[in-house]
Parts: sequence; structure tokens; C-alpha cells
Amino acid sequence: MFENLKKRALQKHTEKNIKNRDTSQINSKMKTLGFLVDEMLFQDFEKLHDFSKIFGLQPKDVKVFSFMEVKKKLPTLQQNQINNKDFNWKGEIQNQNAKEFLERDFDVLVGLYDGKHRFLDLLVSESKAKFKVGFKDADPRLYDLLIAVSTNDLPTFTAELKKYITLLNKV
Repeated sequence: MFENLKKRALQKHTEKNIKNRDTSQINSKMKTLGFLVDEMLFQDFEKLHDFSKIFGLQPKDVKVFSFMEVKKKLPTLQQNQINNKDFNWKGEIQNQNAKEFLERDFDVLVGLYDGKHRFLDLLVSESKAKFKVGFKDADPRLYDLLIAVSTNDLPTFTAELKKYITLLNKV
């Protein structure tokens, strides 16, 4: 019963965030880059930090936050991680690190996950990022740019992102 309530609450929060999104700064130059990643698809976060070199950013200006469906039993030093237990039945985020990440005013945020994902969709919708990039099967209302490549094909995604960021005059 609580899972159904949680699912509806997540959807309700996501819809509200989509309607209230501020797009006034969408065309600003890229100085910061954030990634919201599904750990089931991607674990090599060092490759994401390499985006700082590609776009001429400082390494400190590229941040990665990940979602893990079920929390691991083993202790982890990774602080930039959230799981489904960090959302209460009202769909509210109970993880302070996630709240801080979402409050950062990223110039570009990349949602690195497949299709629709109720937890990650909520995180993307909550983010204060100015420009949001997703993959082909994502909810188009959440993103300003959808790139039609597989989430497993990081080199192609990197090339496409660089191409579009340059075309949009963000670098």
C-alpha cells in the first residue's frame, strides 16, 4: 500500500516541478556540469569527471550523483548516492546530500539513465539546473535536449553532447 502511495506522490511531485520550472537562464554558458546516474547502468564515474577536460571546465565543476535501487549491505564511503529508501511515502527526499546536489545551480545537468524512472525523473525535475540533457526514451518534458544514443555508448554520447553544446553556444 505504501509503495503505491509513494509511486503516486513521486509522480505528483514530478508533475508539479515540471510546471514550475524556471527556464529563464536556459541559454547561459556552461561553467558547471552535473550528472544524475543510475548505478545499475553505469559505475565508472571517473569517465564522467573526464568531461571537465572535454569542455574546458575545472574538475571541481563536474559533479556526479548516483541512484542505487537498493542500498548495499556493505558500508560505502560514497556520499553522493541516493536509493529508494531515501524517499518517504509522500515522495519527499530524505537525503541531505541529494538535496544539496539538487540545489546547485548547474549550467548543464545530464540524466544518465534509460527511459522513464520515477525516482530519477523526480530528481531531474527537482534540480535547479538551467539546461537538462537526457537520452532518447526519457520524458521529454523533463529535458531541454534528448540525444538519441544508447546509455551504454558513452563515446558517441560524448561526441554528440559536445556537438550540441557547441552548436547551442554554451562553451
